Amino acid sequence: MAHATETAAQEIDPCVATGAHNHALVLERVLNGTPEKIWKAWMTPEILAQWFCPKPWSISAPVIEPEVGGRFAFTMHGPDGEVMPNDGVFLLVEPNRRWITTDAFVKGWLPAGMPFMVAEIVLTPLEGGKTRYVATARHWSEEAMKQHEAMGFHEGWGTVADQLNAILPSL
Repeated sequence: MAHATETAAQEIDPCVATGAHNHALVLERVLNGTPEKIWKAWMTPEILAQWFCPKPWSISAPVIEPEVGGRFAFTMHGPDGEVMPNDGVFLLVEPNRRWITTDAFVKGWLPAGMPFMVAEIVLTPLEGGKTRYVATARHWSEEAMKQHEAMGFHEGWGTVADQLNAILPSL
């Protein structure tokens, strides 16, 4: 009987069984810097503020606590006075390699209201001091994913990756 239970458990796809899905938008680039430099650019508040929003947007008050449950928060400012606070937590942290953040929770694992996405950054070292940079935005629904795409995900996250790439030589 245990064999039948083990077989049944192996046949169940947990993503299907739990209703999980993959409403993801992905940006991939090869950056002219090492994973260590990219990590530094992401995890140092004053450096993050230099490149993290597509200009003329900017961010202020970045809080970066790169540990599971630590805060990843900032406020975006638009050229016409728009103000968009963003607060979330790290779900996974592998220095110089991979990290995942979400706005579904705030520090203390408190639900944050209406979550928008989970962001994952994966760095793969390449020859010549370059890095494959993959940024993925996963959404709770197809509607949220399409909204993010319509907001300019590819252009915005692409511009941000280009801005990151531009500052890497100075780090």
